Amino acid sequence: MTTVTSTPNRTAPSGTAPRSLLSGMPWLVWRQHRAAFLTMLAITAAALVWIGYQRGQMTDYLSGYGWPHSLSDEWRNDFQQQGGQWLDATGGALRVIPVLLGVFIGAPLFAQDIEQGTAKLIASQSAGRTRWLATKLGMTALVLVICTTVLSIAFAWWWGPVRTETAFAITWTSGTAFDVTGPVPVALTLFTVAGGMAIGVLLRRTLISMVVTFGFVIAVQGVWEYVRLALGDVVTVRTPGVDRDALASVPDGAYVLDHSYYTGSGRLLGWSTCQTEETEQAMDVCMRKADVVGWSVDYLPISQMPAMQWLGAAILLALTGAITAFVFFWGRKRLV
Repeated sequence: MTTVTSTPNRTAPSGTAPRSLLSGMPWLVWRQHRAAFLTMLAITAAALVWIGYQRGQMTDYLSGYGWPHSLSDEWRNDFQQQGGQWLDATGGALRVIPVLLGVFIGAPLFAQDIEQGTAKLIASQSAGRTRWLATKLGMTALVLVICTTVLSIAFAWWWGPVRTETAFAITWTSGTAFDVTGPVPVALTLFTVAGGMAIGVLLRRTLISMVVTFGFVIAVQGVWEYVRLALGDVVTVRTPGVDRDALASVPDGAYVLDHSYYTGSGRLLGWSTCQTEETEQAMDVCMRKADVVGWSVDYLPISQMPAMQWLGAAILLALTGAITAFVFFWGRKRLV
């Protein structure tokens, strides 16, 4: 008699997903936030396609006027209709990214877990809070850095051909250029998301945390508008005489902060000095009485842009580090 011995079927049951590249806590965090992460990656990919297409359209237009070797003055005539408006609009849209991510990623990241009881469940597991906090912070930061870095490089590539043409394209000191190129968008996004996380940890309710975070990131954007220009070293050029052509001595792409008259004693007078005089002769007499000897122009050269961006990013990253440390150490004790 032959005995048939059955062996256990070690094949995975039908419908079981293949083994993930992630395991343990990273797998759990990915499963929990994969919708948000995949949405961010998909939007980034779509934005890259859009930027690549628009950049091609713009360079095709500029090529007709001599780019990349030289550009004739006529290129400016129809630039806005041939892609300039999309450059400005896209830069404005990219500025909104830190706001959206702070509200929809930062605020719910821990507040939702606290509100739904997930944090308490995780705390009771062998992995512990420390590993959970580190994994959530690390994976979120990784996806944010990847997306914002890629978009920053892509937009700078698009903007590059008209970077110094501040009178006809985006001004480099504006948020639509300064805040979406270089390291600034990465640092600004991490800061707003970290602020949202801290607000969520403290308030412990998802909806109210999102509302407060929205106010926080709008305030950050407002303050940053003033901080941005303060990051540079102002250059002053003085030109003898009272001809307004003194402004022509400012380098290409420079951002003029102020222009005024200066007197023989070095005192500055507003550009409207003596403008109320009715005749040119009367104006000359007024200027002599005021001891005006020339024009003074304060400006920021475009060559300072990278240094200003890295300085601003360093400040933001330092603040981000402080907020993240607070979230981490507070969460280890008070998260549940």
